[in-house]
Amino acid sequence: MSPSEQSSGEPTFGNRARASSFGANAELYDETRPDYPVALVDQLMAPPPALVLDVGCGTGILGRALLARGAAVLGVEPDDKMAAVARRHGLDVELATFEDWDDAGRRFGLLVSGQAWHWVDPVLGAAKAAAVVAAGGRVVLAWNHAIMPADLRGVLDEVYVRHAPPNVSPTVPHRPSDWLRAGGSEAVFTAHDEFDAPEHAVYPWDRPYSRAEWLRQLETHSDHALLDVGARRRLLDRVGEAIDQMGGSFTMHYDCRATTFARR
Repeated sequence: MSPSEQSSGEPTFGNRARASSFGANAELYDETRPDYPVALVDQLMAPPPALVLDVGCGTGILGRALLARGAAVLGVEPDDKMAAVARRHGLDVELATFEDWDDAGRRFGLLVSGQAWHWVDPVLGAAKAAAVVAAGGRVVLAWNHAIMPADLRGVLDEVYVRHAPPNVSPTVPHRPSDWLRAGGSEAVFTAHDEFDAPEHAVYPWDRPYSRAEWLRQLETHSDHALLDVGARRRLLDRVGEAIDQMGGSFTMHYDCRATTFARR
């Protein structure tokens, strides 16, 4: 399945309304979403890949970090508004879902997907990755897993119980156990003849947030973006009050979790 599965059990890659919700806030997404730690970028560039494919590149947050290191990066992104922002940052982007994208015979030494692989069908995605990643190349799937200070998270959990539907969360959830289920992304890659067993790495890092900064990036989360405008406003007001009660700011701890599959 994915690190972000709905409470109904529907995998997120099948929910196109959520998958297509980011473009309405493309600029805000680019401004407020967390980037990726230097240690991850170091790992992706060792050894330097000849050509990188960034699947679900969004506004290019991960892809342009590799571009800045001298890598040649091509993004694949289904949302034209997100792609437009990525292009302004210098990333070449082709508009398509990964499953439907025409590789035109091109082969890549590295395929990356930052905070996006749960929007890809696991079976079709692994097969497509096997087709476009050259022998000896790598697939690296990464997510920033947010760990809020426990006291603030406790207060916010109560806020969300009272003011949000069950499928709306204070942070973007990342549940690696979903990957291991039959049909889950890691299980599919592991069973694929073209890939070695996965390697896992965690890159911890921290980011401070003011009340305003946290509320602005919450509006880019797909579960929040699809709420009725009034319901979202009421929820964000309550979240802001909770942060004010805790001093008006906090530091989020992120575990950037990366799973690597080497292409045989």
